[in-house]
Amino acid sequence: MAGPLLQIENIGKRFGGFVALDGINLDVAQGERIGLIGPNGSGKSTLVNCMCGTLQNETGRVLFDGHAMDGLSAHRRAQLGMARSFQLPRPFNTLSVAENLRVPLLFAARARHGSHLSHDEIEARCHELAGLVGLAAKANRLPRDLTQVEMRKLELARAVAVDPKLLIADEAMAGLSQSEVDEIVALLIGMNERGVTIIMIEHIMRAVMAFSQRLVVLVTGKKIADGPPQEVVSHPEVIGAYLGQ
Repeated sequence: MAGPLLQIENIGKRFGGFVALDGINLDVAQGERIGLIGPNGSGKSTLVNCMCGTLQNETGRVLFDGHAMDGLSAHRRAQLGMARSFQLPRPFNTLSVAENLRVPLLFAARARHGSHLSHDEIEARCHELAGLVGLAAKANRLPRDLTQVEMRKLELARAVAVDPKLLIADEAMAGLSQSEVDEIVALLIGMNERGVTIIMIEHIMRAVMAFSQRLVVLVTGKKIADGPPQEVVSHPEVIGAYLGQ
């Protein structure tokens, strides 16, 4: 049996005297949908940054697809198949939707194949990705022409354009209406069904419960729960620290 796609072993991170992460352990299997929750300041973003290479952990290690990530830059981790979307989309504002997708496509092609895709292959893939997230009709429009939910869809499409094995979706639904939240949840589940393992960081519990096969809870830098969502949200410590606030 193959090992976990992602292994986080005893990760620790400090900022001066403040302990942001205290011995976090987490295994993620290929194909899982995991919800990562916790109150503000719980260490979620720090953990993700240590996973992705934006921050370097002081203790422990991260293994991804059998590779030790120690010392690897964020872009090298992306080349190996670890992608991340951000809560605040930052597209290239002077490029069209399709052109915004072309940039990560070229990055991935050069990193993994050492060669350029043909122009026709690139164009076809850009429009395929735009269609995947419901932006086919706006593929040639600028980001300023998109609605808020469409901007979130573009952000996810840009992450998926690198053909990741793992996608970390960081609060992709903040500020959206209920129907828009449902659109993003369906989009993420669809990506997972196409083979992408997904860790979703989110505060909207309705979305978390609809999406997650497994729920992980951080509080003050420690993992306090990890398991089936219905069991986790019934845990007294989770209720007191997060859901009961």
